[in-house]
Amino acid sequence: MKTEISSKTQRKRRLNWRKIKINWQLYLLLAPAIIYFLLFKYYPMYGLQIAFKDFRAVDGIFGSEWIGFEHFLKFFDSYYFWDLIKNTLGINIYGLLLFPISIIVALSLNELRDGRFKKTAQTITYAPHFISVVVFAGMIIAFLDPKTGIINNFIQMIGFEPINFMTAPAWFKTIFVWSNEWQNLGWGAIIYLAALAGVDPQLHESAKVDGATRLQRIWYINIPSILPTIIILLILNMGNMMSIGFEKILLLQNELNMDSSQVIQTYVYEAGLLHGQYSYSTAVGLFNSIINFLILIFFNRMARKSGTSLW
Repeated sequence: MKTEISSKTQRKRRLNWRKIKINWQLYLLLAPAIIYFLLFKYYPMYGLQIAFKDFRAVDGIFGSEWIGFEHFLKFFDSYYFWDLIKNTLGINIYGLLLFPISIIVALSLNELRDGRFKKTAQTITYAPHFISVVVFAGMIIAFLDPKTGIINNFIQMIGFEPINFMTAPAWFKTIFVWSNEWQNLGWGAIIYLAALAGVDPQLHESAKVDGATRLQRIWYINIPSILPTIIILLILNMGNMMSIGFEKILLLQNELNMDSSQVIQTYVYEAGLLHGQYSYSTAVGLFNSIINFLILIFFNRMARKSGTSLW
């Protein structure tokens, strides 16, 4: 029995090596990506153990004292724990409510027939994505300036007092989420446009013959055709529920809006790089990543019931 299993294993290995030899060019093209992930994504994971240690640079990672879950308990017991969770989830849930906008934009662009107007519309929606985060944050601050900002100038024109948006905690989530949507709107629509390009034109022709209106064709043909793409992107967004790019928040953050702008990522940056609490900040970051991972698994399992999932 063991001999039979061993011979099957050897045959399988020989078959796999034969496939590699036949398709070696493809594996060669794949090699840089594999090396990148091994060096910069997987290899640094050994440093996660400092989340469970009282890390001292002079002792190194392996020489530092093991203290278990002390840093995690410290974070859970801190008075700002629930504020960080509330702000992080609040911004992400707010952004998730705007998820359908890029779908609507993609469907609208797909229906345009004037080539020149369509290209102009696509350029206008795509352009903000290519502006650097620093420049984009500077534009937001300039637009919302209470004295010279274009938004406050318009508010004064219609007879209201100017609003100091950047120092009001109540406005921060709205400013961040909508500016983020503005910057990534066109780029998010590209994926849906690519999916719409694969819709069989004969389906639309048959629907026209049957008397279907344009809205009916969008609802009954286009949307079901891109539904798997929508589900996959929604799962990926849910997997980032506890993650926010800290660069933009850090650029828009100030002492007056801290009640709404302090999220887990900015807190990790502050505790780790500014205050040198490397073990503590690693523990907070690890907690955040684990929660993201669990949310991703949960929603992937929920989506699997519809027949579409990541795995």
